[in-house]
Amino acid sequence: MQLTGAEIIIECLKEQGVDTVFGYPGGAILNVYDALYKHSSEIRHVLTSHEQGASHAADGYARSTGKVGVCLATSGPGATNLVTGIATAYMDSVPMVAITCNVGVNLLGKDSFQEIDIAGITTPITKHNFIVKDVNKLADTIRRAFTIARRGRPGPVLLDIPKDVTANKAEYKPMPAEPVKRYTDTITEEALDTAVHMIEKAKKPFIFVGGGAVLSEASKELLEFVDKVQAPVCDTLMGKGAFDGRHELYTGMVGMHGTKTSNLGVSECDLLIAIGTRFSDRIVSNAKKFARNAKILQFDIDPVEVNKNIVVTASVIGDVREILSRLNERLSRQNHDAWIAHILEYKEKYPLSYPAEGLSGPYIIEEIYRQTAGEALMVTEVGQHQMWAAQYYKYKRPRTLITSGGLGTMGYGLGAAIGAQMANPDKQVINVAGDGCFRMNMNELATAVRQKLPLIEVVMNNHVLGMVRQWQTLFYDRHYSATVLDDGVDYVKLAEAMGAKARRVTNREEFKEAFAWALTQREPVLLDCIIDCDDKVWPMVAPGAAISEAFDETDIEGRK
Repeated sequence: MQLTGAEIIIECLKEQGVDTVFGYPGGAILNVYDALYKHSSEIRHVLTSHEQGASHAADGYARSTGKVGVCLATSGPGATNLVTGIATAYMDSVPMVAITCNVGVNLLGKDSFQEIDIAGITTPITKHNFIVKDVNKLADTIRRAFTIARRGRPGPVLLDIPKDVTANKAEYKPMPAEPVKRYTDTITEEALDTAVHMIEKAKKPFIFVGGGAVLSEASKELLEFVDKVQAPVCDTLMGKGAFDGRHELYTGMVGMHGTKTSNLGVSECDLLIAIGTRFSDRIVSNAKKFARNAKILQFDIDPVEVNKNIVVTASVIGDVREILSRLNERLSRQNHDAWIAHILEYKEKYPLSYPAEGLSGPYIIEEIYRQTAGEALMVTEVGQHQMWAAQYYKYKRPRTLITSGGLGTMGYGLGAAIGAQMANPDKQVINVAGDGCFRMNMNELATAVRQKLPLIEVVMNNHVLGMVRQWQTLFYDRHYSATVLDDGVDYVKLAEAMGAKARRVTNREEFKEAFAWALTQREPVLLDCIIDCDDKVWPMVAPGAAISEAFDETDIEGRK
């Protein structure tokens, strides 16, 4: 059948199982929005307050479901407003398709009104991108974009489509979505044999879990693997929930704000088994001192990540779930009772702790955990509140912490929470923010109100840029340059002006009661939580130090 390019776009989205898109219209993309209007009963469009919010919402939708998130924007500034969200998705391997429309083919390259080379801009931050100048190639290109976004290590793909291509007609033939196969051809018998040998020889193994275990949906196989190896388990921010945070062998996050138990355990082990993690600088800190007593065995789908940041002893390349499944068949149950007892002593000796009185970030997170029974879908912005959410909420399932890890995007959380709530209407979505992050994209609260979403926005308001201030306190002689937010913004009034319900809380009892109330509301609620500007995230690893040198307030007092 003959369809316009705009109609082909909509039909291809339906082929791929897309039920929700996030975006903002404009002149160049009007044909697509007109076609979308005619299919509004099949594809729900969420109008965000800003294109960046649309990109983050598509990201949150994808992270919480494993499906491809889709966002739309017009040419020029509409397209460039997606860039931060695309980069955020790229750094954390999130499957996303961003569709932008540009000026007509004959106007490209002429500095036309609202023309921008968005494909050139996004080349370093996408798995692939396309400029589709021929309507006859449009359907196949869209299908290819979705396959690339999902295949192997996921990531964002950009489609830039000139306006005249959306108006031109071509023959369209429906096709089912191409199934995406797991990467298994690269998993060799030799590599598996080496892995088994290293595991069986180890006396003090430690298992280190990253976001790849979430992306490959390997939780069941990971639990069996841990039981076979009999080793303690730590994780990264991206790996949260792949392994149950309540398990006895779980030691918490590793790295700059990891637990002392995890950091000491990784530093003392003789075999570090890294599962779906890229050894980022926030994990490793001083690469020369990282796991220096250990052989390192890495499982990853992306061969580029092997020996990139840390030189490893051996690796198995392929889908993490399949690797673990095959190793589980080969491994007998190991015995490392003495090593585990040693690590459990560290857990007893170095628990996470915070002041027993006063409203603080850790208390807020623990109270959220108590009142939600650990069943909430947690979303965060970036900063101290993000680390507290990682440390004090026990994630028992994957895809229950939605956060920007690699890019560390302030302003990410509210848009992502909207996407996650749209994808999971039966779950309680909570976005934890700092006041500095919230003000970056707080306009998306109006989107949540318009969509009548029951999400809860918890703003940890310390009237400063908390994480930057922490560094200024510890490493910059308390030079609080441009980090004090003393402009008197009233977030309660602001939220109410946008149509949300809101309360301000200043102590534990007020928060406890206000959060219980928020859980009963079926519309957006903002809680403005006033905490101390000098609260800090502990433990911490100083820049350039080994992770074994993590310190907290007690250590500082001891040194004094």
